[in-house]
Amino acid sequence: MPIRARRTRLIRRSLVTAALAALMATLMSPGAAQGAPSAPRESKPVYSYESAIREAVWVDTKIDGDDDGKTDRVAVDIVRPREPAQQGRKIPVIMDASPYYSCCGRGNESQKKTYDANGDVVQMPLYYDNYFVPRGYGFVAVDFAGTNRSDGCVDVGGRSDVQSAKAVVDWLNGRARGYTTRTGSQSAKATWTNGATGMIGKSYDGTVANGVAATGVEGLKTIVPIGAISSWYDYYFAKGAPLYDSGPEWLSDYVESPEARARCGAVQQRLIDGAPRTGDWTRLWSERDHVPDADKVKASVFAVHGMQDLNVRMKHFGQWWDALADAGVDRKVWLSQTGHVDPFDFRRGSGVSPARAEPRAWGWVRTLHRWFDHELLGYDNGIDREPMADIERAPDRWTTDRVWPPRATDTVKLRPGKGTSPGVGTLGTRPGTGSETFTDDPKLSETDWAAQIDTSTPAKAGFISRPLGRDLRLSGSSEVTVTATPTTRTAHLSAVLVDLGPDTIRDYASAGEGITTLTERTCWGASTGGDSSCFKETKAKTADVDYTVFSRGWADLGNWADDHQGRPLTPGKPHTITLDLAASDHVVPKGHRLALIVAGTDKDLIDPPADTPTLAIDLARTSAKVPLVGGAGAFTTSPDVTPRASRLDGVAPPRPFRPVPGGSTS
Repeated sequence: MPIRARRTRLIRRSLVTAALAALMATLMSPGAAQGAPSAPRESKPVYSYESAIREAVWVDTKIDGDDDGKTDRVAVDIVRPREPAQQGRKIPVIMDASPYYSCCGRGNESQKKTYDANGDVVQMPLYYDNYFVPRGYGFVAVDFAGTNRSDGCVDVGGRSDVQSAKAVVDWLNGRARGYTTRTGSQSAKATWTNGATGMIGKSYDGTVANGVAATGVEGLKTIVPIGAISSWYDYYFAKGAPLYDSGPEWLSDYVESPEARARCGAVQQRLIDGAPRTGDWTRLWSERDHVPDADKVKASVFAVHGMQDLNVRMKHFGQWWDALADAGVDRKVWLSQTGHVDPFDFRRGSGVSPARAEPRAWGWVRTLHRWFDHELLGYDNGIDREPMADIERAPDRWTTDRVWPPRATDTVKLRPGKGTSPGVGTLGTRPGTGSETFTDDPKLSETDWAAQIDTSTPAKAGFISRPLGRDLRLSGSSEVTVTATPTTRTAHLSAVLVDLGPDTIRDYASAGEGITTLTERTCWGASTGGDSSCFKETKAKTADVDYTVFSRGWADLGNWADDHQGRPLTPGKPHTITLDLAASDHVVPKGHRLALIVAGTDKDLIDPPADTPTLAIDLARTSAKVPLVGGAGAFTTSPDVTPRASRLDGVAPPRPFRPVPGGSTS
């Protein structure tokens, strides 16, 4: 379902609740320790990071994932300020639960946890502890079951992964058992926290944050999922079409500790058996689909996603956002032009330079700080009354929307029509007639199709609007319904939306997926000898292009009768299927043209079918439903102009991704 415009916004707390929260914040906050005369609006770095308490706890998940006869304990590394406990005050917690702390590292510099001789954490990856611990937060980094120092097995988004983090939320709230060692019996209690927890994390980490929130666990106040998965089926398949040449068992093996890998063969086999390469839906996928449980979410959600993320694709954000809106969940969003990149690396703001020692402009860290202050400390800092959405409209140029998608958004049906040459058709609001034919060529990608959009080529059918009479904004999710007659018993379909016209965009196809990492560092919080708060700066990596593919979707035509179950096609018979295109927010400028391309295998984004089909597209029974701000009246065109018959320039073709939700910038 496309995302519909909704009159939703962050729900303001009642005056009574706000007053109580302000009172509690005054009692609990660093400002109170300084004798602040009124309710604080911002937590300040008043606590010593160098003398912070660093400890490890093992929390019982109540699951025996590795079938060794004992319930699994997950390792929890903690950094928290020493002073609040000495003063008898309890503090909230920021948590990042991850499988990557020892195998692969976190962040743009791939940092891993390091430990001292006592087994207490020395370096926590990323800046969360450096920045937030001096401001009165505890920071907790959880190793998933089967990773680093935890028991159990990785089950790739399943019950074990989610319970790895949920059990810790329960422990922080006094509902689960913790121990001072991995195998001992000495208990550890979280007497230092008030239980208010915010989960954050990019990719796999953010995915589990979604999953924990979908359990409705008490004490989880907010989540900040960055480039996160909402349904693991949609990470590996698109309506039956495989997106990778392997399944979740590969990822499990990739992130597990060596000792877990040796004992978790049975879990690996269950992942193989439960995720057949046919793309059929199984019970395994139902367990890993968080979207139906959005109505259980009690935490607020601050989502961040790259609109050109070809690893964790924008469909994950779109369907999760839509379900959260239906459930009335408090929400906020940032959408960037990048690929799979953390906002710390595309809109960090400017911290303190080691060379100049002065702060400059603020960005992500400042916004995240205000969000956590509001959601975890109860500070009335106004962030809940600010625009819901920040959208990157061009590299480093951002706009905001009071709600997202904007209220004026409406779904409009666009239809393909015959053109003057084969495979080069029209796109408008009137129904088309006749058919267009193409033959799947697995060697070609969406960039190859778009580069020759104005030329008859055998591997795609392109449909192009006339030049637009004014800017056209598409905001939300689209879908394309295709009626195709194949010549073979298997066929895959791709559909992409393209902005045809010159532009400067972030080069999401580059190694940095839209960023370049510099040598200069800026610092975000306090440092110790073993844990620096200083990180390499980045800048936008841009590309000058003649076209931009801004939304895409795929399907196995064999799933025409059932989204969850494929079947052999009947050659010569028409089949109708709807492809879900990823959510986006893109403005096609006045004078540019909007194009819809329908083709077969999108090289390096889906795998090819067993056969090499030729498909005839019935234009009268093919259409695209797109979310236009301003509705049908926004789609206005100018008289035809003759396009130049030459190859257009775009970003590089998509490159193969390992099936790792973390990608090149984990």
